[in-house]
Amino acid sequence: MDTRVGSVDGPSPAASNGAVGCPASAPGCPMTSAARPAAPVSAGEASLGRHLARRLVQVGVGDVFAVPGDFNLTLLDHLIAEPGLRLVGCCNELNAGYAAEGYARARGVGACAVTFTVGGLSVLNAIAGAYSENLPVICIAGGPNSNDYGTNRILHHTIGLPDFSQELRCFQAVTCYQAVVTNLDDAHEQIDTAISTALKESKPVYLSISCNLPGLPHPTFSSDPVPFFLAPKVSNKMGLEAAVEATVQFLNKAVKPVLVTAQDVSTMIRCAQNSIIFLINNGGYTIEVEIHDGPYNVIKNWNYTGLVDAIHNGEGKCWTSKVKCEEELTTAIETALGQKKDCLCFIEVIAHKDDTSKELLEWGSRVSAANSRPPNPQ
Repeated sequence: MDTRVGSVDGPSPAASNGAVGCPASAPGCPMTSAARPAAPVSAGEASLGRHLARRLVQVGVGDVFAVPGDFNLTLLDHLIAEPGLRLVGCCNELNAGYAAEGYARARGVGACAVTFTVGGLSVLNAIAGAYSENLPVICIAGGPNSNDYGTNRILHHTIGLPDFSQELRCFQAVTCYQAVVTNLDDAHEQIDTAISTALKESKPVYLSISCNLPGLPHPTFSSDPVPFFLAPKVSNKMGLEAAVEATVQFLNKAVKPVLVTAQDVSTMIRCAQNSIIFLINNGGYTIEVEIHDGPYNVIKNWNYTGLVDAIHNGEGKCWTSKVKCEEELTTAIETALGQKKDCLCFIEVIAHKDDTSKELLEWGSRVSAANSRPPNPQ
């Protein structure tokens, strides 16, 4: 496989054959993308926003997970206008980041778009997870107007200081490359370097773009990028098959399996994702109870199926069920796999608060003992 950031003047090898850079953890490289060949772009059409949108398509990004904010609205207009991209609006930035992380696992590279500081700091934990998992996620933040830098102005969506570098400093620890685009002269190089570094390093990158720049043209946006090539990262097929087999056997033998599955259910319904979500409801933080019990480990019980029904609101296809015994669970699963297979299915499983495994009890005891050790004498 050979992978490169392609040219806006024509289809790159990556775009034409569907191969994109794969994270080291992704099985079965090379992966196939839905990237569309790039059509020629004239100098008059070569705005910063379009340049970025087409670069994303050329490396295999077909969906950008976004939350709007006033600093990124113009940029989102350009992402929407790109035929090869679909903008998936999420309910909050953290969900958008995790969606991009999952997309990178499946497709080799992912992208999310948020607004300055209030959005960037919200998505930070998902980007940190992508960094630890070696996943190339392109985190795009709409930044302040380029004229506001260095003016000592205090802007909204900040922490109340005229220094706008707080978000950048936070991302420096959890991304392999950071770029703050405040002028057009080097924007082409910064964008292409960010995307290519994400693929080469198989790590997330941070790309901040001033809110007044996406619609502006520049001659460099119609030029070819500097090509780069990635060596294929091929999985060990026998090792992968053995790992999958061992995992399936482990799950099949589990007496008390636990499912964790999902947020942003409204987005899943809107996008017609026919998933089955299991929510295990034991009324509190059992794992914390076994370490150190207290009233803070009890939470207010919600009507979770009622909440999902309210989110559904008759738009799209969704089915919910609340089960309290094994027979009801079996029936619910059969329904989800059969009659309701074209719906998003949400199954709430009511479990007793003390229903836990022997291993968890032992682990809680060990953690409690370790956490309560007195200080060593000075």
